[in-house]
Amino acid sequence: MISGTGMKSHVKDLSLAPKGKLRVEWAAMEMPVLRLIKERFEKEQPLKGLRLSACLHVTTETANLVLTLKAGGAQVTLCASNPLSTQDDVAATLVADYGIPTFAIKGEDTQTYYSHIMAALEHRPHITMDDGADLVATIHKERTDLLADIVAGTEETTTGVIRLHQMEEMGALRYPILAVNEADTKHLFDNRYGTGQSTLDGITRATNVLWAGKKVVVCGFGWCGRGIAMRARGMGSQVIVVEVDAIRAMEAVMEGYQVMPLVEAAAVGDIFITVTGDMNVLDKRHMERMKNGAIIANSGHFNVEINISALEGMAKERRTVRDFVEEFTLPDGRRIYLLGEGRLINLAAAEGHPASVMDMSFANQALGAEYLAKHSSELKPKVYPVPKNIDQDVARIKLQSLGVSIDSLTKEQEKYLSSWEMGT
Repeated sequence: MISGTGMKSHVKDLSLAPKGKLRVEWAAMEMPVLRLIKERFEKEQPLKGLRLSACLHVTTETANLVLTLKAGGAQVTLCASNPLSTQDDVAATLVADYGIPTFAIKGEDTQTYYSHIMAALEHRPHITMDDGADLVATIHKERTDLLADIVAGTEETTTGVIRLHQMEEMGALRYPILAVNEADTKHLFDNRYGTGQSTLDGITRATNVLWAGKKVVVCGFGWCGRGIAMRARGMGSQVIVVEVDAIRAMEAVMEGYQVMPLVEAAAVGDIFITVTGDMNVLDKRHMERMKNGAIIANSGHFNVEINISALEGMAKERRTVRDFVEEFTLPDGRRIYLLGEGRLINLAAAEGHPASVMDMSFANQALGAEYLAKHSSELKPKVYPVPKNIDQDVARIKLQSLGVSIDSLTKEQEKYLSSWEMGT
């Protein structure tokens, strides 16, 4: 822990702060919606007096969110939501230049990761802000003493929302959570365009692979899978989609992708990308059929999507051949390449989503926190959608920032849509 700044924090190196500060300022230029919210927050102080513990990817975009929350009066503490996603220079500047207690180091081991979560919880939050629900799960399993102070929380990603719905169904969830991931201005854009671009960026940086002509197997055709498939096809790849949901599989067919069982795709694919939110999607039976040189990567939140222990058990040799690229040599001489330890490749080997798309996601987070500060007493321990007016406001402000105008309904049109009498 370092305390030279007058606070407890745990980051790699405070001397990285000047570089981090410049990068945070650069990202801010692409986040006009969050900037406008920050300016209003500074005047209105809607979060004044609230303690907020955030477990998020520590990136330049997250830094701008945290600074917006602080501008609104919140006392914010931040820890990493993934061991490989932290940008160390950003963590340094948050501590050194902005006075945000931060617990995050890129490459931290599992023990350190959870010690950072526990450190962030020492803040005794009123509001939690999570990405993957590890913060919420830790509270409910190990720090139930904090529940008396917590009024509500938010969740950023698909995997976390799935976990929280399970908690709600089991009657285990003890406070209301706003599912930011379910906002249209989040999953339709962040998940699709952000994940699509940043996943290919991470794989390209790690491998320098040529996408044109490659057979790319996308496991999962949710919004993230749609984005990856779309971008891979745009780069000239032959895309194969693997699904368990018949409707999503049908949509992939209609979009012109090949759809087949993974055990069949395993024999022909060059690059495999998991993005399902489930475990052991790429399993031993699939890796046994992969051809020499197959590349496997994950863009789902947790590294459980690839059965790494099975791959380790299959291999006779293992070595690191490039940054974020491990080579596993099988007894028959075939080589399989695992990227980024099976963790989020877009953050492990690259910089994550572009700031422009995170602008909308984090605008939802900031406005969601404001909404919870005002309305948490009216909410039960359930998972709630982002209010539609917040979603619409984020889209409206984003369009304005892009110089785009849209139409509005006439009174006659509004009346027609709100009545049933008029027909043919």
